[in-house]
Parts: sequence; structure tokens; C-alpha cells
Amino acid sequence: MLSLQDFEAAARRRLPRPIFGYIAGAAEDNASLHDNRAVFDEYAFVTRVLRDVSQRSQAVDLWGKRYRSPFAIAPMGINALSTYRGDVVLARAAQAEGIASIMSGTSLIPMETVAQACPGTWFQAYLPGDQARIDALIDRVSRAGFDTLVITVDIPISANRENNIRTGFSTPLRPSLRLALDGALRPGWVLGTFARTLLRHGMPHFENSFATRGAPIVSSTVLRDFSARDHLSWQHLQSIRQRWPGRLVVKGVLSVADALAARDAGADGVILSNHGGRQLDGAASAMRVLEAVVQALGPDYPVLIDGGFRRGSDVLKALALGARMVLVGRPFNYAAAVAGEAGVRHAIGLLRDEVDRNLAMLGVNQLSELGPHTLVRKR
Repeated sequence: MLSLQDFEAAARRRLPRPIFGYIAGAAEDNASLHDNRAVFDEYAFVTRVLRDVSQRSQAVDLWGKRYRSPFAIAPMGINALSTYRGDVVLARAAQAEGIASIMSGTSLIPMETVAQACPGTWFQAYLPGDQARIDALIDRVSRAGFDTLVITVDIPISANRENNIRTGFSTPLRPSLRLALDGALRPGWVLGTFARTLLRHGMPHFENSFATRGAPIVSSTVLRDFSARDHLSWQHLQSIRQRWPGRLVVKGVLSVADALAARDAGADGVILSNHGGRQLDGAASAMRVLEAVVQALGPDYPVLIDGGFRRGSDVLKALALGARMVLVGRPFNYAAAVAGEAGVRHAIGLLRDEVDRNLAMLGVNQLSELGPHTLVRKR
């Protein structure tokens, strides 16, 4: 495994088709998914030479904490189907490597387990549809010991993910001959992940969407509770700000107006994101709005970003445009599927080494030296 891309092909061979399809796929025609990668080719670096870069560092300070690298593990659902105890695996790898990690609200391991195993992990929540359940979820996250809460706001309704239907994925998964065959073709996953989980922990459930336990991951009769969210507004975020004592981050922002509204509602930071291309197909890559958002909010307000990051050069392009930190999702999920915690740590190391090499070749010692002057638009 020489780059983050290498893990994807290996994960495809490891995971059953529905699970891999869920991770890899996006919405409709994958236009946003592809744009998330294409946007990086629109920028080229302007390098400086004969500069002493022997003291370079990629460490970054965020909300009073110092991280070894300017990238983090993005929240991803059902990680425990990618590898055994996936959410714990990702959090432990991040903790060992000194980077941030965000646990997804659509996870199959109780948030309390991850918070206890890996203090400092952030928690990402999808808001339930009514205030009482929102309050109960926020209180549970607080009791679990998380100090950073990420609220994802770009899912007023469920997206049109045709890829899930084509690959046989649903939540819950429905027992069928096709599902059994998909599992039989991946015996290593069946024994090492699914059967191992069943024997040690029972049937996985959606544990963290609400204050109480949700639907099982496999069921022929149970329906998952997709609460209506199309009525949620900034008033709900203001209510959360009043109730939540820790850091509050809003994820899923793609406009200057919404970034300003999030700040005004009391958010401590925003994450620019089109949900990995998994919501509105055709939504702009977050990189296309990054510079304008940073200019509107000012250099002291933390703006984070995700969407299509695969190389150290991608990370540095976002930092040059003003991002404070980059979130990387699918590659770390694939790495966990391939080799568990060791795979994730190796993936982190690959990306860290790329960032380090690129800083040297740019003629830069500190991330603070990056800026728009570091880049030129190719077209």
C-alpha cells in the first residue's frame, strides 16, 4: 500500500458487494463525487527554492489542542461492518498518531464505548426530528464525555442513492439469497467481522442516532427510524448551543451566508462539505467555496473541509486557501477494512509523509506560511 488510493481496490476484494457499494457510492450520477476529485487539478503550486526547510512541521493548533497533522478522520457510518469494532479501530489509530477523529452518529457501537476507549474523539450527530429527542441526544453525548459535537445539517431529506439499490444495500439489511451469496463470496469478512461481532456482542444496532438504541443492522421486519428533518431551522441550532457545553461545529455548509449564520448561532467552527457527493448530486465541491468563506469569516475563525482528499498535495491546497484542517473519510474506512488499526495507522503515515515531502518541495517550514500566493489557477 503506497498511497491512499491503493486501499480501495484491496477493500473491494475484502468487503461484500453491498458494504463496499455503500462506502464507495454517492448520489445519482456521481457528479459531485467526481468533482470533489477534479477540483484539485485546477490548482498548481508555486514553489520556492534554496530555502532552509530542515525545521519544517505540519503540526496544527485547533481549539487549544495541538495535532501532529492538519488532517483528521471524517465521520463515516456503519464502520463496524467494514472491520471488527470499526469505530474503536479508527479512533485508536487516530489517537496513536496524534490526529483528530470524528465518530459518526450512524454507528453500530455505543458512543460511550468509544468515548471511554479514546478520550478526545469528536462526535457527529444527525438531528432527530423533534426538540425533545434532540435534547435527549445532546444530553447523552455530554454524559458520554465528548467535548466536541459536530452537527451535520445537509440532510433535510434522504438522498437518491441509486447505488445502494444496485448493490443490494439497505438499512437494515434484508436477509435474502442475494445477501447470503454476497457474504459467501467474502468468507474472510464473514468470519473476521460479522460472525465475530455476533458471537462477542450480538446483532449490531444503530446505537447513536437517538438517545436510545435504534434498529438492528440486519432484519426482515424492522424499519429504521428516518425522522423528518425538513422542518429544522437555525433556531434548533441556537437551542443546541444553549444546551451543549462543549465545542459546537456545523458540518455540511457550502455557502458564505450559511457559514456566517452558523457563526452567529454560536458555532465554534464550520466544516465545508457536500457530504462526499452523497446528498445533492451536482452540489459544488467544498474547495470551490473555501476561499470566499474564509474571507467572510476571517482568519481566526476555524473553517474545516472535506470531500475527495486523497493526497498530501490536496491537503496543502486546502490549507493554502485558508482551511484549518482537512477531513478524510473513505480511504481510512478502506484501510480499516484491509488491515484494521494497523491499516489505518499506515494510511495516516502515508498521508503524513506526503504532506512533509510537499512542504519541503514548496520551500515551507510552517503551515502558516501557506496562502493563496502558494497556488496558481490553471484554468
